[in-house]
Amino acid sequence: MIAKLLATWFGSGLLPKAPGTWGSLAALPPGLLLLWAGGVELLAIGTLAVSLAGIWAGGRYAAALGRDDPGAVVIDEVAGLWLALLPCAALAPLEIALAFLLFRAADILKPWPASWADRTLPGGLGIMADDWIAGVYAALALVLLQSGGLV
Repeated sequence: MIAKLLATWFGSGLLPKAPGTWGSLAALPPGLLLLWAGGVELLAIGTLAVSLAGIWAGGRYAAALGRDDPGAVVIDEVAGLWLALLPCAALAPLEIALAFLLFRAADILKPWPASWADRTLPGGLGIMADDWIAGVYAALALVLLQSGGLV
């Protein structure tokens, strides 16, 4: 089923323990490839495409499992991480590592309004929205670090 394949990001969300981290790690190579091949513009287009696919696939697979936001659904981590990678146009390893760590922290901690979106929004939109917010928080934090000359 294509929804399961996409929702679990080609099975990475089915790995035991910490599926969100596995999904984020699996999202890193294609995200960096998009950034390398076409810059921020191509990564943004890819993020939009994955986001739209995630609303559909995440919602459909979650409904098939009878759960609101199953841990195996990690396509939301893909979109969130790719948002966090947008300030990494130079492909600097430290910035990439920070984008990953900042995104995972924001995704786990779910600062407002991510926590609100996670609890309130229905279906695939609810699955995706908190990770979009976490990705934006991570990107903003990285831009602040870049602006301050810290990375």
